[in-house]
Amino acid sequence: MNRDTMRRATAEFFGTFWLTFGGCGAAVFSAAFPDLGIGFLGVAFAFGLTVLTMAYAVGHISGGHFNPAVTLGLWSARRCANQHVLPYIGAQVAGALVAAVVLYSIASGKAGWVPNGFASNGYGALSPGQYSLAACLITEFLTTFFFLFIIIGTTSKGAAVGFAGIPIGFALVLIHLISIPVTNTSVNPARSTGTALIAGGEYVAQLWLFWLAPILGALAAGALAWWLYEPVDLVETTVIEKRAVV
Repeated sequence: MNRDTMRRATAEFFGTFWLTFGGCGAAVFSAAFPDLGIGFLGVAFAFGLTVLTMAYAVGHISGGHFNPAVTLGLWSARRCANQHVLPYIGAQVAGALVAAVVLYSIASGKAGWVPNGFASNGYGALSPGQYSLAACLITEFLTTFFFLFIIIGTTSKGAAVGFAGIPIGFALVLIHLISIPVTNTSVNPARSTGTALIAGGEYVAQLWLFWLAPILGALAAGALAWWLYEPVDLVETTVIEKRAVV
């Protein structure tokens, strides 16, 4: 792995760590104090703020994907070069796993604390609102589709340069407001993997959906965006990728 790839992967690791630690941490820690916690709205904003802040911190290095679905969606839109796909995904999953372990080590320091679902995603009996597998699949597909559509649109030619992180961060807030009751919101296979491995059991068994649906939604959005927006050639891709926060 050359230095440029290593730098990019490191940026993706820390970006995904912060997303998982901040977003899932808000959910895990607030659940321990229901009377004082930040609640549904606060968790949604926590996820959006993690993306917004880290996008500006390292987005100029890697493009700020922090999510395997985003990487694959940008790849399908010809915005991410082939050689970056696997290193990015590996770094994202590693960042989420380390963040989940750190979260567990902190949360378990409270006497009597139990992990329960540990902010994991699920369908059926594991869905916060007891939604069916089909309902959860549709929700994850559509929310990831529009997330990628917003990411690509706000980082395309003609969009306001330097401001993409703001609508992208708010898009993630909105996505959580929509889908927390349905799936506890994934749209990110790495984030889902980190928490599911801590929660264990049935959450791991249901993890396949939170890889499949977000990736399919992202690939569909990327394919549409490649046709809809002004195409760019591969030479320009790295420039746009560095502008493309998230």
